[in-house]
Amino acid sequence: MTEQSPADVLNELRVDIDRIDAAMHNLLIERGGIIERLIAVKSRQGGGSAFRPGREAEMMRRIAERHRGPLPLDTVESIWRVIIATFTFVQAAYSVHADMAAGDAAMRDSARFHFGFTVPLVPHLGATGVIEAVNRANGDLGMIGIDAEASGGAWWARLTEPDAPKVIARLPFVERSDHPAGLPVFVIARSTSVAAVRDVVLHSVSVERWRDGLPAAIGAIGGSIIGNVGDRIGLVLLVATPGALPPDTLADTLRPIVGEARIAEIGSHAARFDYDTQPLPASFIFPS
Repeated sequence: MTEQSPADVLNELRVDIDRIDAAMHNLLIERGGIIERLIAVKSRQGGGSAFRPGREAEMMRRIAERHRGPLPLDTVESIWRVIIATFTFVQAAYSVHADMAAGDAAMRDSARFHFGFTVPLVPHLGATGVIEAVNRANGDLGMIGIDAEASGGAWWARLTEPDAPKVIARLPFVERSDHPAGLPVFVIARSTSVAAVRDVVLHSVSVERWRDGLPAAIGAIGGSIIGNVGDRIGLVLLVATPGALPPDTLADTLRPIVGEARIAEIGSHAARFDYDTQPLPASFIFPS
């Protein structure tokens, strides 16, 4: 048998690449057809939110767990994020409002990585503007940096009213030390209770003043203090607790330390998935 020349092998490989590219495009077209059917079914049911933050988080987790080969996970994740966000936009057009007060580079990278370029990005100079915009436009999303209290005060206190926007997700869905869009961000939205995931529940907690025992007490129930800002009447904390806790656990935990705290739930999100701590896929484990 005559050995193939390098040029012939390259031509065959390029044919394979073209075949795979066409197959991927056809699958996207097929996915679009399913989305059209989904839109029709939802319209007969009276509509509903297209956002499923818990489902999206689980999808990204599965992608990270099964990924292998030389293609960087960053590329795979960004492709899927664009597909998911754009098809959500096809179902119901929406905009993403982002707090750029701390500088727009990292926030813009996060917005474009997670939502692509088809979804309009609206910049705001502060968390308050983001919250007000999302509150006015049912269907839009807001992005607020987790460390935004430096410029926005206790922004989470503006989410305490029952009809106010709520936190629905924490980005990035797949966390790693070298993530190209690794800015920790909360996503807020309205009318998402049907799709809420409650692995982690967030609370706005108002107390008279800081007490040294607060971090340890909250940590003992599996929670953490994410932010704290002083206001006219004391201190406002942003507290995360496990979603499985009974409703009164946080209040009961704080009572011996600060008395009766004012506590209001302001949203929830999926548990963090830290890719750096996951075991390598079998294809990456070699004998010594």
